[in-house]
Amino acid sequence: MLDAAAALLSSGGIEAVTIDAVTKASKVARTTLYRHFGSSSHLLAATFERLLPQVAPPALPAGTLREQLIDLLTRQAILFAEAPLHVTMLAWLALGSAATADHTGDEHASKALRARVVEQYRQPFDAILQGTEANAQLDDFDLQLGLCQLVGPLVFARITGLRTITADDCARLVDDFLVARRSTTSAPAVMP
Repeated sequence: MLDAAAALLSSGGIEAVTIDAVTKASKVARTTLYRHFGSSSHLLAATFERLLPQVAPPALPAGTLREQLIDLLTRQAILFAEAPLHVTMLAWLALGSAATADHTGDEHASKALRARVVEQYRQPFDAILQGTEANAQLDDFDLQLGLCQLVGPLVFARITGLRTITADDCARLVDDFLVARRSTTSAPAVMP
């Protein structure tokens, strides 16, 4: 069922993943599908979960704080550029499915997927931003806001299609972040 849903999602987007289309493509009875998934939102969340690309954290410690953040952000930008389904999933999670307002179970499915996505993408940044070097160089700051400041431009650029984020763009985003967060008691970092 998930293979059929993934194929439909890849070829036709979110609208193509319907109960009827999945049962037809998978040759599974509707009742069997409903035994595993309570609704099309549950099925879609499980499909996105299956297709969710893994974000490999950088090998810590690997270079300066700046180098680690640029490496991680650049890999995120490449992931967003190469994984259109990933961007579709982020948009679906951000907007919520049409059914979530009326069905508590559907809301739970999208919330569980959202929590997993947030954790997966947050963990590598947390590892860097809570490390010894970051603690020594940066003022105390809100980690969630920091993640939004670093990754937010990547998501916005990809979803809107305004531009493709390059490695140079990632370096600038990191440099701007570090300048804004630099501790007044730490030595200035060397930036190109």
